Amino acid sequence: MKHIVLTGGGTAGHVTPNIALIPRLKELGYEISYIGSYDGIEKKLIEEMNIPYYGISSGKLRRYFDLKNFTDPFRVLKGFGEAKKLLKQLKPDVVFSKGGFVTVPVVIAAGRRKIPTIIHESDMTPGLANKICIPSATKVCCNFPETVKSLPADKAVLTGTPIRQELLNGSKEAAREFCGFTDDKPVLMVIGGSLGAASVNENIRKILPELLKEFQVIHLCGKGKMDESLKDTKGYVQYEYIKQELADLFALSDIVISRAGANAICELNALKKPNLLIPLSANASRGDQILNARSFERQGFSMVLEEEEITESTLLNAIRELYQNRESYVHAMSESSHMNSIEKITGLIEDCVNKQ
Repeated sequence: MKHIVLTGGGTAGHVTPNIALIPRLKELGYEISYIGSYDGIEKKLIEEMNIPYYGISSGKLRRYFDLKNFTDPFRVLKGFGEAKKLLKQLKPDVVFSKGGFVTVPVVIAAGRRKIPTIIHESDMTPGLANKICIPSATKVCCNFPETVKSLPADKAVLTGTPIRQELLNGSKEAAREFCGFTDDKPVLMVIGGSLGAASVNENIRKILPELLKEFQVIHLCGKGKMDESLKDTKGYVQYEYIKQELADLFALSDIVISRAGANAICELNALKKPNLLIPLSANASRGDQILNARSFERQGFSMVLEEEEITESTLLNAIRELYQNRESYVHAMSESSHMNSIEKITGLIEDCVNKQ
C-alpha cells in the first residue's frame, strides 16, 4: 500500500488544505499519517478525521528579537530528531507539507532520508519556514503565477490551493431559513475573521442602516466580537464562527467582504463569489495579504480596499460598486486557471511515488 505523511500546522490555514486532499488520497489507496506539533490546532482537526497523528517538538524561527530565540532552536533540533525517527518508523513513499514551522524538521529529515517531498506555498512570497524547506523539496506547489517565477524552475508548479469540496455544495434555501432572510434583497456576507478584523467589523456596523436598505447582511465577526445591541435587527445576522452551515451561507451570498489570507481568497475563487478584499495591513503582518489581494485584483477576481483607506463612505461605495459589477468578477474567475487543485496536487504526489 502507498503511504503518505502529511504535515502542516500552527494555524488552520496550514491544515485545511491537507484536510481537503484526504478524501482523494483515500480514493487513490493511500495510507495516511500526519506529523504536527504536540498540541497545535492541527492535532484536534486531524484526530477528528481518525488519521494517525504524531506530535513533534516545534519552535518558531523569528526575524525579530525575542527571548524565545534562545530556546526555540533547541526545540527545532529536538523536532528534527523526532521527525527522523518517525520517518524511519513510518517509511512513507512521499511527504506533503503545507507549511508552518512544525514542517521544517519533517521536510529536512525527509530530504536526508531521500523521501520525495512536495511542499505547498499559499502566499505570493514564501514564508520563512517554506524558504528553509525549498532546497529539500522535490516540487513546490504555488497559488500565484507571480510566485512560480521567483522559485527554481524545475521545482515550481502552479496548482492553486486545495478547497474542501463540501464548500461547493451549499444550499441557498437552507441558509435562507437558517438566517431568517427573505428573497427580495441580495445578500452580503462579511467574514471579519479573528482578532485582526476589528476595523472591518466596526465600519460595517457604522454603515449598517444604509446597507440594510439595499442588502441583507451575514456577519461572521470573530470570537467575542458580537454586538448585542444589533441582535434583532431585521435583515442582519451575526455569528462568532460558523462551521457546519458555512457552505450554505456561501451559496446564499451574492457578494463577500473578506480578509486576504490565501486559503480564504482561493475559496472565494473556487466558489466564484465577487469579493471585496481588505488585507491585513503591513504593520500587523509580513504584508503577504496585501500581495495576495493585489494579485487577485490584477487577475480581475477581486476589488481591494486597504485598511488605511476605510471610511464609512469608501466602504459603502466599494460595496455598491462590487455589486453593480459582480458579473465581470464572476466571468474572470470562471475563466481562471485556478482549477482542480486537488487533482493537480494528487497527480504530482502520484508521479513522485511512481518514479521510485
